[in-house]
Amino acid sequence: MTRDRRMALVTGASSGIGRATAKMLARDGFMVALAARDRARLDSLAVEIGAAGGEALAVPTDVTDAGARERAVAWIVEHAGRIDALVNAAGIIASGSWETTTLEAYDHMMDLNVRSVFALTRLVAPHLITTGGSIVNVSSVAGTRAFPGVLAYCVSKAAVDQLTRCLALELAPKGVRVNAVNPGVVVTELHRRGGMDEAAYAAFLERSKTTHPMARVATAEEVAETIAFLVSDRASFVTGATLPVDGGRQLTCLR
Repeated sequence: MTRDRRMALVTGASSGIGRATAKMLARDGFMVALAARDRARLDSLAVEIGAAGGEALAVPTDVTDAGARERAVAWIVEHAGRIDALVNAAGIIASGSWETTTLEAYDHMMDLNVRSVFALTRLVAPHLITTGGSIVNVSSVAGTRAFPGVLAYCVSKAAVDQLTRCLALELAPKGVRVNAVNPGVVVTELHRRGGMDEAAYAAFLERSKTTHPMARVATAEEVAETIAFLVSDRASFVTGATLPVDGGRQLTCLR
């Protein structure tokens, strides 16, 4: 383990955008702490990153659990000596209108998509201030546009966007940048984990070609490349941005 190598903590690293981002940051020279609940997937990814010449640490963590968050950050600092970047990629989606979304479901969405982001930021920010690091939050086009049938998700991502802007203002004088990416539809496990079966998901992806001006959906790697840019020194004067990575979806009216 190289303690002078920059360290990036990536949540949601077991799949989708989080997994792709971890691989991109390792490619860019970061040691990567892989945080998610699935230990087997994290171990497999750590091996894959190592085989490609990178360095990764599997840190099984439920980001909604206060004790787990604290233990994870303490373990990373103990083993790596520093944290230079935080990528909050863990998140969920679920269908539901104002009539069908229970308070329990709403609270669960906000807990994972927003509260855990703030809580983890509070733990990691002192280390980022020391290293002059940065934060990237994974939001959504649903943070900037309203869509029917995913009410709690839209509210949670709008909150992530505003949290990003507020943190950017408060941490800028301390040398820490805070940005967000707002993807459109991306091919990941997100929607299937949110309740879509395979047939519904295939139909959703096909329809999404008509709702995105670029006539296709994104790969997780395309979003990860944008995150890697925002983390890097190439984005050294960028903070408070909520950057669309959506093929123009945020520009359109509801279809």
